[in-house]
Amino acid sequence: MQSLDDTDRRVLRLLQDDPDLPVSELASRCGLSPGPCARRVERLERAGVIIGRRIDIDLRALGYEVRVFLRVTLDKTATHAFDAFLAAARALPEVIAIETLLGRVDIRMDVVARDLAHYRQIYRERILALPHIAEIDALMLVSELKNSDRLPL
Repeated sequence: MQSLDDTDRRVLRLLQDDPDLPVSELASRCGLSPGPCARRVERLERAGVIIGRRIDIDLRALGYEVRVFLRVTLDKTATHAFDAFLAAARALPEVIAIETLLGRVDIRMDVVARDLAHYRQIYRERILALPHIAEIDALMLVSELKNSDRLPL
């Protein structure tokens, strides 16, 4: 685990709030001058602590009103079932997240659709066509109360 001092934590907290914060403003808020602040950020990037910056997009603003979480159990008797399933699932543009799990369920996927009719089409034509599915369970998102990648630094 990377050893962080209080200033590193302050830098990370501020960048979590605003990833586009200019180095001069970041430095000012951290009590540093811009040069040492920029070197600190670069060190955190080289160490793999900061792995990127991202933009959050409101899926509903783009017309995706339905989000479904699928829990998939694979037929593990089939050779290379995981690899074949994951390769095919990654190719589906409506699948926005794929996670492998330890336990009864092997895969969790997030699927987005414009509406229920669109989801039904995706499910019937694409999801059910994925290889090596032994069991599949769907959970539809009703409301999102908290969704944060923010770490308690």
